[in-house]
Amino acid sequence: MRKIALAVLFAAIAAVPALAATEGDFKAAYANAEKAEAQAKAIKNAWTVTEAALKDAQKAASEKQHEKAVGLAKHAEALAKASIRQANEQRTAWRAAVLK
Repeated sequence: MRKIALAVLFAAIAAVPALAATEGDFKAAYANAEKAEAQAKAIKNAWTVTEAALKDAQKAASEKQHEKAVGLAKHAEALAKASIRQANEQRTAWRAAVLK
């Protein structure tokens, strides 16, 4: 009886379609990525790979591939935040190398 109940439960879960990303999800992710990229540009440490990821995200969204577009936008945001971290670290790291 218990095996049947578990089988029915798993079948019900499998029947529920996965929640796909929507255009709204993409717009939110893209806005976050643009905000981070603007911060990186403000400190003059924007990476070209971030711009490429943003363009790829826009292209995927225009082709209605919202899952891919959201992933690319989140990747672009991560790249922009990494460039900001790099700039902040390098702002003081040179002292350790020069002032020994």
